Amino acid sequence: MSIAARLSEKGITLPTASAPAANYVSYVQAGDMVYVSGQVSSGPDGFITGKLGDDMDIAAGAAAAKSCALALLAQVKAACGGDIDRLVRVVKLTGFVNSTPDFKDQPKVINGASDFLVEALGDAGRHARSAVSAAALPLGVAVEIEGIFQIK
Repeated sequence: MSIAARLSEKGITLPTASAPAANYVSYVQAGDMVYVSGQVSSGPDGFITGKLGDDMDIAAGAAAAKSCALALLAQVKAACGGDIDRLVRVVKLTGFVNSTPDFKDQPKVINGASDFLVEALGDAGRHARSAVSAAALPLGVAVEIEGIFQIK
């Protein structure tokens, strides 16, 4: 089954790929690899803000991470000229979690992105990963994730 069909079957609609907010590009393609700039947590009502270990729980953080994964796929789709079926696999994610110094569950938060990508893409969604704490993230967002993807 194609990726586009799989996403459609699961009722997943990718957002429109956002433009960069400063002097950088949203993604860079080098050969068959696409390096996607960090995508911040956002939804229909705007940015998803909060600090894990303070005013946000793990479930809300995982939902924020899932929103980053959707944005990453939107950027990959843009890099592929609108054809998401050119995606071969997710190679690596680096997740940053806006969290207090004593919060230690960053991996559980980034699982929101990882679990979604495996659900949406099957084995092509399995990836290497880092999940780290950040004292603050741009605009006060809860999560930011960057990714590396292989395309054909």
